[in-house]
Amino acid sequence: MSATPLKNDRFLRALRREPVDRTPVWLMRQAGRYLPEYRATRAEAGSFLALAKNPELACEVTLQPLRRYPLDAAILFSDILTVPDAMGLGLYFAEGEGPKFTNPVRTPADIAHLAVPDMDGELRYVMDAVRTIRAALDGSVPLIGFSGSPWTLACYMVEGGGSKDFARVKSLALNHPEAMHQLLSVTTDAVIAYLSAQRAAGAQALQVFDTWGGVLSPRMYREFSLRYLQRIASELERGEGSDRTPLILFGKGNAAYLEDLAATGAEGVGADWLVDLGEAARRTGGKVAVQGNLDPVTLYATPDAIRTEVGRALDSWRDGNGGSREGHVFNLGHGMSPDMDPDHVGVLVEAVHTLSAR
Repeated sequence: MSATPLKNDRFLRALRREPVDRTPVWLMRQAGRYLPEYRATRAEAGSFLALAKNPELACEVTLQPLRRYPLDAAILFSDILTVPDAMGLGLYFAEGEGPKFTNPVRTPADIAHLAVPDMDGELRYVMDAVRTIRAALDGSVPLIGFSGSPWTLACYMVEGGGSKDFARVKSLALNHPEAMHQLLSVTTDAVIAYLSAQRAAGAQALQVFDTWGGVLSPRMYREFSLRYLQRIASELERGEGSDRTPLILFGKGNAAYLEDLAATGAEGVGADWLVDLGEAARRTGGKVAVQGNLDPVTLYATPDAIRTEVGRALDSWRDGNGGSREGHVFNLGHGMSPDMDPDHVGVLVEAVHTLSAR
């Protein structure tokens, strides 16, 4: 795709740990149900999946938060479960219950039938959305593509949906480790192909969401999650120099593994709110950029309290990073919720830009 010069490259500069005039900010689930315009577009589409599979409407909801707030990046509107859906598991959304699969994988025989889906076939709608969004952005800000991590995808694929204790997927890992590694291996192949296709379609940064890595014991995390994140970081072709497409590895509950993630070769590590940003800066030692990490619940607080917490986070990063703002991308420690006040999001974004410019 033709390269339109970026008008705002703070986000990419921060991931390269280059000087920035202020800390860049984007928010996980920034396109979502907290915005009335999103709810109207979803009603027009008829369902979440219909919305995600319509490139023009996916583009519309991707752009909606950028019309309200001076965010420094857009993120593709999609879902992490598009890959297992394309593998034949039959994704659907039950009202009030979240995502579910009609054909979960529960046995070694189920796993043996899995294959990497065709990126230009079953997942073409995602690449069409990336191309449509890149054209509509016209160089205003970078576009982030994303995928779920192999372990997180496996959780949904085995459980058949969300879970309170992840008993099925952990039992499979404990009782049939070879089958679990086969599942994670083919899913890793699919994730690498998926991210590569998004990059080819125009994504300028890539993020892997390891949402459920934190439910594992340290031994199991290193065997069943970290190993495959390392494979993605080492095998995903991302280019060279200033044209390199940065990769961010985000994990909920990953504070114990920041050093391991910083050593993968990824350009950025996402942190949740259970680790101090200054500590994250010291422990990653300038090897990677760090993204995060305000507790999303902060958005329920008053505007003054939001500004205070933003300031604390920015100060913590600078204290741990030798007094410098470089190498930090401001974000929440996880995604936003549907009942959050859009005006409070505006307060947060303005506070990041204003306070970091001092």
